[in-house]
Amino acid sequence: MHQKQVVNPPDLFKSTEYGFSQIVITPPGRLVFISGQVAWNEKEVIIGKDDLEVQTRESIENLERALHAVGGTLENIVMLRIYKVNYVQGDGPVIGKVLREKFGTSTPPASTWLSVNGLANPDFMIEIEAQAVIT
Repeated sequence: MHQKQVVNPPDLFKSTEYGFSQIVITPPGRLVFISGQVAWNEKEVIIGKDDLEVQTRESIENLERALHAVGGTLENIVMLRIYKVNYVQGDGPVIGKVLREKFGTSTPPASTWLSVNGLANPDFMIEIEAQAVIT
């Protein structure tokens, strides 16, 4: 199992409540860089059109599929970049709920959330890319 360590200093806000850690430390291993994943299935059919929660979950499940292809799991993810089209404050709790569901609150990856004007397909509400270390 991957032995990443998370650090959440008390003088920074409690990010695990939002589904991510402030800092992740990992032992040496194979670095894995996963392109942004969206809510498309293998047939390029959108899963959850107009539903942010469903699209977020499907995007993370696509990350999981990519990791399985190289011998990893979601636990190996150390960093996420989340691109949300026209982010509004109400999006945060929806995204955070799925992050907590998929990564838990004890050792979630670090992350950066970005609001963007659009993605490659107008039906995409969110795209999530990841960096992982497989030891």
